[in-house]
Amino acid sequence: MKKIELEKQLESYYEDCEFRKRLNEKTIKAYTIDLNQYLEFITTTEINQKIINEYIHYLNKKYLKYKTIKRKIASVKAFYSYLEYEEIIDYSPFNKIKTKIKEPKLLPKTIQKDYIDKIIHLLLKDLKNSKTEFQKKISLRNITLISVMFSTGIRVSELCNIKLKDIDLLEKKLKIFGKGSKERILYLGNSNVVQLCQMYLTYNNTCKKNEYFFLNKFNKKLSEQTVRILLKKIESELELSTHITPHMFRHTFATTLLEKGVDIRYIQNILGHSSISTTQIYTYVTYSKQKEILTNKNPINDYQLNI
Repeated sequence: MKKIELEKQLESYYEDCEFRKRLNEKTIKAYTIDLNQYLEFITTTEINQKIINEYIHYLNKKYLKYKTIKRKIASVKAFYSYLEYEEIIDYSPFNKIKTKIKEPKLLPKTIQKDYIDKIIHLLLKDLKNSKTEFQKKISLRNITLISVMFSTGIRVSELCNIKLKDIDLLEKKLKIFGKGSKERILYLGNSNVVQLCQMYLTYNNTCKKNEYFFLNKFNKKLSEQTVRILLKKIESELELSTHITPHMFRHTFATTLLEKGVDIRYIQNILGHSSISTTQIYTYVTYSKQKEILTNKNPINDYQLNI
């Protein structure tokens, strides 16, 4: 298939990703970047397996991160699979190409316990020392979002996308929409976290006029970047020797649960990890068991959140 013909199919492919596959905007944007890069690499009019192999070699030379290379190859492969499925091409050129890349296993980066303690105390101190209503609103939001993120292990994207209708403080339930729009219900097992959520919701009346739970200073949906900026500010203020990222709270949450003896199958369910392996059937956890775990073995129980 020629390069110009591939370019003509892009728009319909992105529509398929959005409406049939129901991929989110972030994933489609990544596909767009990857496919544009692939088409820019192509200099010949006719595309064959040789060109694709050359592109794979190019990616391996250009990028150090295995995940980046794998994603970019997967984006192109998915596009050709779509063309094959729609019978626009007879077969995908990837059918005879081996693209398996061995990825080194890296241990997840966690936050040491005394750093967590310092972060919580700093945010509580900011709340206590707030001199204006605006400062109090922002300080209350900050300690609440960190507490929710650390006590549930949710991703920062999931945190920012929590809507008012997704959180039930009476039942202590939190509805999360993870990757691929997969829904899971988490239990807010720490009473102080629930109290913080109630205070934030009561104090910040603008929340009731907005679709989302966590808002920025302009009363709009909180962005992931704002959370990262907050952590960078905390890191600088406390002069921490470790760079703190939102995902490190998730890793620390999961690692602490493992250390407390929680079965990895329950942790997998709480984190919303999906698996295509045969062990997937064993990852199911009942809500009552999850409630017990997130109440009695919640990592945030180790820290003082007295209000």
